[in-house]
Amino acid sequence: MKIALVTGAGRGIGRETARRLTEHGMTVFAGVREESHAPEGTRPVLLDVTDPAMAANAAKLIGEEFGRLDVLVNNAAICGDAGVTPAEATAEHMRATYEVNVFGVVTVTHAMIPLLRASGTGRIVNMTTRLASVGLTVAGDDFNAGWPMLAYNSSKSALNALTVLYANELRESGITVNAVDPGLCATDMTGGTGNRTAAEGAAAVVRMATLGADGSTGTFISEERPLPW
Repeated sequence: MKIALVTGAGRGIGRETARRLTEHGMTVFAGVREESHAPEGTRPVLLDVTDPAMAANAAKLIGEEFGRLDVLVNNAAICGDAGVTPAEATAEHMRATYEVNVFGVVTVTHAMIPLLRASGTGRIVNMTTRLASVGLTVAGDDFNAGWPMLAYNSSKSALNALTVLYANELRESGITVNAVDPGLCATDMTGGTGNRTAAEGAAAVVRMATLGADGSTGTFISEERPLPW
């Protein structure tokens, strides 16, 4: 049986990802702020990704019971500058967003790497967005032009860079690391805006979380295709 941890599993795409991984027969630890928010069938673990002590405690809990972690989905994120233009964005917007979307990912991943190495076939999936694509933004992509959020978009660009660096280092340990864009899903984060459901958004995440031994690593993809960095 595979062991998985999904951060931000109390709502939206994270919740659907956790639920679907249980359908794949995994034991899923749902990283949540309140135990009652964990999806049915998962194992709730209290986890604020910005708190190193909580990340270390989650690793200890999983390690003592199973000795390994097979799948880590870094889903927890915030978007605090929707509707704020780049010129209006402040350093405080940046700090708050990066604390969760970048430093939080590093905090949790750092705590879980020993358990992922113990798996031998560890899978890390980082939830990103096409808004992180510098290439699409430079090319004047209509979708990216419509959501010019300095803090959120650049935090996910940073997450994409983390993905490549982790992938390069962990490849020899049999660990794949990939960044997945779930598309614009109607969730709390998007204020209900989107042409996809959270369940549809979770599909590509689950696919990368269940890659076989010959699976790709260091990629940035959507459900349909690879995306330009």
